[in-house]
Amino acid sequence: VQLQASGGGLVQAGGSLIVSCVASGRTFSSYGMGWFRQAPGKEREFVAAISWSGGRTYYADSVKGRFTISRVNAKNTVYLQMNSLKPDDTAVYSCAATQLGCSDYGCPTHIYDYMYWGQGTQVTVSS
Repeated sequence: VQLQASGGGLVQAGGSLIVSCVASGRTFSSYGMGWFRQAPGKEREFVAAISWSGGRTYYADSVKGRFTISRVNAKNTVYLQMNSLKPDDTAVYSCAATQLGCSDYGCPTHIYDYMYWGQGTQVTVSS
């Protein structure tokens, strides 16, 4: 699976942005998807995940209530809608695919749970 993220940019604090990730191949619907981000000088961190069907989602506490992950399997695309953005949200956002499923307790959140990665898109939030 090859992943291509896009949609990043510069936005003012309090604003909104949506980033997308398009996957190649015909097996997209069999993978769980996640979004991660990495700010300068910091480790990559989990942001959000969604099950293969879209029926289950899971969020980091830092973005819960502000970000929404969704997917359209017919378009091989996963989205991350980001609202009420803060300067701390500034990072390179990357999408990733996993063969692990979600449960009632959550979805995969560790980078080692994901086997395919996109190149990332820069999101910058100005204060």
